Amino acid sequence: MKLYFPENYKSHLDLKQTEKAIKLVKDFFQRDLSSELKLSRVTAPLFVMKGTGINDDLNGIERPVVFPVKELDDQVAEVVHSLAKWKRMTLADQEFAPGYGLYTDMNAIRPDEELSNIHSLYVDQWDWERVITDDERKLEFLKKIVRKIYSVLLRTEFYVYEHYPQITPILPEEITFIHAEELEAKYPDLSSKERENAIAKEFGAVFIIGIGGEMPSGEIHDGRAPDYDDWTTETVNGYKGLNGDILIWNPVLQSSLEISSMGIRVDKETLLHQLKLTNTEDRKELLWHSRLLNNEFPLCIGGGIGQSRLCMYFLRKAHIGEIQSSIWPDEMYKQCREHNIHLV
Repeated sequence: MKLYFPENYKSHLDLKQTEKAIKLVKDFFQRDLSSELKLSRVTAPLFVMKGTGINDDLNGIERPVVFPVKELDDQVAEVVHSLAKWKRMTLADQEFAPGYGLYTDMNAIRPDEELSNIHSLYVDQWDWERVITDDERKLEFLKKIVRKIYSVLLRTEFYVYEHYPQITPILPEEITFIHAEELEAKYPDLSSKERENAIAKEFGAVFIIGIGGEMPSGEIHDGRAPDYDDWTTETVNGYKGLNGDILIWNPVLQSSLEISSMGIRVDKETLLHQLKLTNTEDRKELLWHSRLLNNEFPLCIGGGIGQSRLCMYFLRKAHIGEIQSSIWPDEMYKQCREHNIHLV
């Protein structure tokens, strides 16, 4: 277990207040995000069929929860890891126009997750996706969307303050952009996570651009599947990638907190290139991939925004288990109680 216990921690809100505040944050944020990005809410699946290529592979090593379906002759279904690829298929099937998109409540189970203050077996996030034009497949458009999302974060933080004045706003007015290659050059002796902590502490809110591709050192900042985010397209000054993560500084945990992973999605050429780089060209035969290669999907941008993490941050909680009901080791329950952290 990787746990951090803030010194003399005491929640600003009791258990009943916390439950009300969670609803307040979630209702306001999704309503404002929908308006800001022109997104319509849709219903999403909890599971998809194995072998279709629809499920998110994350880093390619995490095991999905699987089960046989009796009425389908025991064909195997998988609980989703996220809806990264399902959303794009839905944009096509429901014929969304450029400039408009969808969002949904995504619930997932990730049994291989390493449990900590911010990681749980249960994942809840707003998954969103929006149709774009070919002219918008560029870095400046990505930054524009990031700024829109960040403006929703700022408004939500003030909304929480209006209802709970003891929780004062701390986010900076602007989000800072930095390429993964720049970050590596700035802190060459630090690990990826240490770099994230350093840059988030310095600026308060940052968007790291280009996650998944090889950097000058030969390493990658963090893993990304080859078939949704575009992490290889060259942009400016030799940098690569049209994706990234939104990180904010969490003063309670004294570390960076990833709020969102997002990006402009692969087109046909980028998909083929990234499948080749990752030696996963066999995926071309899967249902989802063959549809993309057959030009059946629109160009798009999308991502996921962690619901429990967002509430955890805005309500100044020390553990994600104060926001969501999940399963934790007995020792974690014990240690948290000893440090005045009450897991739901």
